[in-house]
Amino acid sequence: MSILVTPDTKILVQGITGDFGSRHARLSLDYGTKLVAGVTPGKGGQVFEHGAHRVPVFDTVAEAARETGATVSAVFVPPAFAADSILEGVAAGLALVVAITEGIPVMDMMRVRAAMQGSPTRLIGPNCPGVVTPGAGEKSHGGCRIGIAPGYIHKQGPVGVVSRSGTLTYEAVWQLTQRGHGQSTCVGIGGDPINGTSHLDVVRMFNDDPATEAIIMIGEIGGDKEEEAAAWIKEHCRKPVAAFIAGATAPPGRRMGHAGAIVSGGKGTAQGKIAALQEAGIAVAETPADMADALLRVWKP
Repeated sequence: MSILVTPDTKILVQGITGDFGSRHARLSLDYGTKLVAGVTPGKGGQVFEHGAHRVPVFDTVAEAARETGATVSAVFVPPAFAADSILEGVAAGLALVVAITEGIPVMDMMRVRAAMQGSPTRLIGPNCPGVVTPGAGEKSHGGCRIGIAPGYIHKQGPVGVVSRSGTLTYEAVWQLTQRGHGQSTCVGIGGDPINGTSHLDVVRMFNDDPATEAIIMIGEIGGDKEEEAAAWIKEHCRKPVAAFIAGATAPPGRRMGHAGAIVSGGKGTAQGKIAALQEAGIAVAETPADMADALLRVWKP
């Protein structure tokens, strides 16, 4: 099993005819993802071709979902239009929208969050690497790759990975794969201050997934979502968890990397997060190079 998506999930790409969207659509098709539709307003009726694949392009998400059965969207749309693209997926009744776009204005995301209240659609991101559920084939081909993650580093297995950082997601996955331990699903939730899915949301899903035996959780300075997840893990999680917090050397008040990675008013420090994780019994890696080894200290596969 896995969470959020399986190798059989049907995907559409919003912005498939753009440079960025088309590049990653091709990589997803090569990975074996069931990419069944593209959406670019004004280009409906065109066909996105890649090798033997011919993916129909539609003007709207609603039409694409109705005609192809797609239930998940990947958003590769410029920041000025990305919020409306997310809401188009919500209005179409998709199960999941994965917003890759970086730099969406905060006010736009506040509007998205308000509009999604009570919606059955889940949002991953924005400003995230996406979601990968590895397949069982060579280099895990035959899985489901949504977004920009390098598919070849993944291996099917029992470790769930959730992270605010794309690069650190890849590092954790590669360390696990190099040690012979595969992943159930890898979820990049994004580093923006307003996003659709938190660490806690994903940890709960991993805890309920019978195929996930252990979890790596990667956070960074800013906000309190890692502490929130740590408190829940201490009381409820039945599986071993390792974690890493990025940004320990960041000066207070200065944003480092992601828009949400800022320590303000003494809150959101790496030291505070690490203390909360350790108090919850979570193995905390001292450096990015130690993430897989930290998990193996508390998980004996």
